[in-house]
Amino acid sequence: MRDTRPDTTRIEGIAAPLPTPNLDTDQIMPKQFLRGIDKAGLDRGLLYDLRFDGEHRLREDFVLNRPDYRGTAILVGGSNFGCGSSREHAVWGLQQYGIRAVIASSFGEIFYSNAMNNRLLLVMLPEETVQSIIADVSDPATSRVTIDVANMTVTSRTVTTTFSLSERHRRMFLEGLDMIGATLALEERIQAFQQGHWAARPWLKDVAHTTRARLAPARTQTRR
Repeated sequence: MRDTRPDTTRIEGIAAPLPTPNLDTDQIMPKQFLRGIDKAGLDRGLLYDLRFDGEHRLREDFVLNRPDYRGTAILVGGSNFGCGSSREHAVWGLQQYGIRAVIASSFGEIFYSNAMNNRLLLVMLPEETVQSIIADVSDPATSRVTIDVANMTVTSRTVTTTFSLSERHRRMFLEGLDMIGATLALEERIQAFQQGHWAARPWLKDVAHTTRARLAPARTQTRR
């Protein structure tokens, strides 16, 4: 559906460095937080074993627990971010926590699809560029990053660079659409295709319904 936030073309805010390579979805959202039947409360489980110790106490040295990074909107991660299982809860948890974008040199393939379809922006940049941004945001005094989706640019203290998105994903972000909204925007084209398809192949229309109706009398007689 359509995003109600006033600005869907620009993400700006505190960026936190999380340079761990191969950070998988099991670490992003541990299994014990997957028991619910809805999405509620997943922010509590985000990166739980990194944020808390074995006694469930906050690890004060973990970046997201530090006062300077309170309100983080962007993560700058290591390579292959989001690898592992296909759990979509990892994306939902990041969003519930307030993360609107992740910058990394590469992402797990399924995580990438889940994130972009839910409008969690993933920005892929060369590793050298990512490391420069990590160096910038590792200092709380220079931790702000701007991602301009309209102009496809990323800006930190020392870096200004461009990135790319598929046209479909770029349009979703610019127009504030999730996957359902993007599909509904094509409703007229879908209906036109459907009408053309049935006009060219009328024998395929409602095959299951027609067959079931034809067989119904025979079934009734067999039961008698």
